[in-house]
Amino acid sequence: MSNVQNYIDENIKTFEEELFELLRIPSISTDSKHKGDVKEAAKFLINQLEEIGLDNVQLHETPGHPIITAERLPHDDQPTVLIYGHYDVQPSDPDDLWKTPPFEPTVIDGRVYARGASDDKGQSFTHIKSVQSYLKTGNELPVNVKFILEGEEEIGSPNLIPFIKKNKDLLSCDMVLISDTAMFGEDQPSITYGLRGLAYMEVHVTGPNRDLHSGLYGGAVENPANVLCEIISKLKDEDGVIQIDGFYDDVEPLTPEMREAYKALPFDEEAYKKSIGLKAVHGEKGYSTLERASARPSLDVNGLWSGYQGEGAKTVLPATAGAKVSMRLVPDQDPDKIAELFTKKIESLAPDTVDVEVVSHHGGYPVVIDLDYYGLKAAAKAFGDVYDKEVLFSREGGSIPIVADFKKVLGVNSILMGFGLNKDALHSPNESFSLKDFHRGIKTSARFFELLPDFVE
Repeated sequence: MSNVQNYIDENIKTFEEELFELLRIPSISTDSKHKGDVKEAAKFLINQLEEIGLDNVQLHETPGHPIITAERLPHDDQPTVLIYGHYDVQPSDPDDLWKTPPFEPTVIDGRVYARGASDDKGQSFTHIKSVQSYLKTGNELPVNVKFILEGEEEIGSPNLIPFIKKNKDLLSCDMVLISDTAMFGEDQPSITYGLRGLAYMEVHVTGPNRDLHSGLYGGAVENPANVLCEIISKLKDEDGVIQIDGFYDDVEPLTPEMREAYKALPFDEEAYKKSIGLKAVHGEKGYSTLERASARPSLDVNGLWSGYQGEGAKTVLPATAGAKVSMRLVPDQDPDKIAELFTKKIESLAPDTVDVEVVSHHGGYPVVIDLDYYGLKAAAKAFGDVYDKEVLFSREGGSIPIVADFKKVLGVNSILMGFGLNKDALHSPNESFSLKDFHRGIKTSARFFELLPDFVE
């Protein structure tokens, strides 16, 4: 299919401009003020899918943000690949830390800077463009293709699972293709075969009925901020071990073979520390940095608030304090069970001088895919052909809960064909995506579709 690859090369600037148009839409799913922007992004993608010639393109309204589906099913005897992506993005704040406007794509040194550039507009857009490259050159797709694109991934996909359960026939497939992960390193293609799960919690501590003068009441009234800090400090010990009863009961232990595979990965810990401005790493004692970050569970405070936050001093004893806490999970941990154990632990640490409330937001199951799966083998060959380098296989510390859900509801594996890098600054100011990898991502996607029939078992 050399004419397909040539078409990609010849039209890459147009593809980039179309991506930039999508990146200009502030489709922030968590903020109700941007509901219209999320809908605008959905309509943009609907137009794209219709224009390139896909069939049965639909925008499905949900109680939240829309879900998009489309398909092209030319074969009775070839696999069907369901392509998943999300068009919603994280909030851009703190905006003052962005070097360029977050919703005005800016190219610097071959990278486009914008919120959603890598997570996940840029990565998922590669597959739309690869499908286009077949259909616009008069080539039929070598396999059957379906799309499902959602606008709520960044808020836990509350309406996606009900939609999938209700539309199993529409979404029936042999595998799911997802590009929402990172390669192991620059110019080093890798396939993620494992993801951690997630249990996301919130803790509220309430004391007096109003903020109090710390001189008049300090020492006589329990301070919710102090209580919250004491509670959090007891969730992990000095060796990084999580102090929640039963937390590790279901954790799949790392085998000697797994640990040897980690040692074989070309990981530069000094470069890792330098890239994030740290003098030293920290984590669970007895494990390497890579193991801690992808194959062991974790617990981290994601947000912390209480009392006066303005400039200068205000002698206040705050009435409330709160924290958001995420726990990354590994096989075979259950996010619902972990949320329950976390709640019990917090309640056991709470003194009777304050009220403590624990809220469970959302979660997801961890997943590991068999390296012998034929879809992974085809993806590895496609990466190798385009990048001209042997592919590495690695587990990732992040969570894509839908991967486990696809397995549970549709009964299929997912292929995590990520084109991003850790330095893309996902969820942070100055998020970016390499245009070189956007280009190579489209070519890898097209090559994957071409190769897949040869790997069918």
